[in-house]
Amino acid sequence: MHVVFRESHGLEETETPFDLGQDPAELVVLSFSDSDLGAFAAGWHRGRAGLPTTRLANLVALRHPLSVDTYVEQTLSGAKGILIRLIGGESYWPYGLASVRDLCQRRGIALAVLPADGREDPALDAASTLPVSTLRRLQALCDAGGAVAAQAALAQLALSAGLYAGPVMGAKTVPECGWYHPQKGVIPAPEAGPNPVVITFYRSYLTAADTDPIDALFTALTERGFTPHALFAPSLKAPGAPEFLRSALAALNPVAIINATAFSGKGEDGTTPLDSTLCPVFQVALSTARRKDWAEAARGLSPADLAMHVVLPEVDGRIFAGVISFKSPGKRDPDLQFSRFAHRADAERVAQVADRIAAWHRLSQTRTPRLAMVLSTYPGRPDQLAHAVGLDALASVQSICAELGKACPLDLGPRLARQTLTWPVSDYQAALKTLPPALQSDLATAWGAPETDPAAENGQFHFRALMAGDALIALQPERGEVAKRDDDYHDLTRTPRHGYVAFYLWLRSLNLHALIHMGAHGTLEWLPGKSVALS
Repeated sequence: MHVVFRESHGLEETETPFDLGQDPAELVVLSFSDSDLGAFAAGWHRGRAGLPTTRLANLVALRHPLSVDTYVEQTLSGAKGILIRLIGGESYWPYGLASVRDLCQRRGIALAVLPADGREDPALDAASTLPVSTLRRLQALCDAGGAVAAQAALAQLALSAGLYAGPVMGAKTVPECGWYHPQKGVIPAPEAGPNPVVITFYRSYLTAADTDPIDALFTALTERGFTPHALFAPSLKAPGAPEFLRSALAALNPVAIINATAFSGKGEDGTTPLDSTLCPVFQVALSTARRKDWAEAARGLSPADLAMHVVLPEVDGRIFAGVISFKSPGKRDPDLQFSRFAHRADAERVAQVADRIAAWHRLSQTRTPRLAMVLSTYPGRPDQLAHAVGLDALASVQSICAELGKACPLDLGPRLARQTLTWPVSDYQAALKTLPPALQSDLATAWGAPETDPAAENGQFHFRALMAGDALIALQPERGEVAKRDDDYHDLTRTPRHGYVAFYLWLRSLNLHALIHMGAHGTLEWLPGKSVALS
């Protein structure tokens, strides 16, 4: 029977048969985990001179029975040893496990079926053809993670299959918490250099040899005159991790921390291990989506990524600095006949984050920073001026001004309601030419000439704003029509009116050091795939 294999791009890709197209090899490793496969790829290349031929495959591609039958016949039938790591037990791959076990029993192939949750599983032991003692040794190596441990697991599997395997040199365990250098791997505690910046990231990225975004960020910071130090831990809350982090940060006294772990790190005392210094803590996102999906989505990050990498870290007071990587398949490895799905650093966005860190550092060295504080006007009633759920934005502005030694009127709300600052429409038209032509065209189509904007009068844009010393305090202009606010305010596809765009171009012209949004929506981030940020 002739079977046509087709490419699948749906949410449930397992409904379509898939042919991995791998030639037979002496060893085969199968897992649902990209981290597992990344570690084995790194381990095989580390010891390739002393290891048999090997194939790697993700079990996601082998969910359809026809995919399993084809893979067993074309690839596994020529193997001498097979290692399978299962998350969730045999029920997660029942047909595949039964097929592989039958093959191995008939042909005398060494088969190790291991749990991926750190617990022993008698059912998986029974599905294997190797002694339990060998299975425990393999499981310990797989649980340890890292390239050296993966190389040792391949060597153990080879020996169990009657194949030659060379000695494995190096530490086969990775500490729970420690320091990492892109060129040196795991290192002792580093010495502080000028302008130290600490990058905190998951230990699992290291053990999976999946550190490309961390390496790229390390390089970008070095190029900008910082001394980066990469610190790994299972999580910010893992046993022993908070104590290690607090001690390490105290020793280095960094000028900034960049955190690449997800979720909130708050403990029962309401603090996180990153709070032990007075430096700003920036959050970066390692997206689990492909860059193409992110670029085409109106909201950018997926709901899960937004929750893990943006919303929950903000509970800790971290400053979101941006996305630095996306997950995608790499080039097919000709030796392993495997295309690894991993985090790929996005050079443009890594540079943007590094530039942002550098700008914050320059700001910290500025004795009297010029800043603007922008307050929301939504939903628009006079009694809800500077509205922010659960926050008193006007009181916050007064506190910030007091902290910075800037005079702020006690009747800030009433003054903002009636006082304005102006900017010539002609200056706006000149600044508008620096924006993308498509945006200029959209503005003209949606709203006509700038002079007709409700905020424009007698050749001037009027913004509700005042000066508190050299600090600007302003209310954000309407994005669209007041009567349609409920529909337009959160519609990112809606082109905002001239007055809104003019407001942010005016702010950019003021050569501010910092812009603080308090309950207001972001600057020009609504631009498709772009942002027009203050310099």
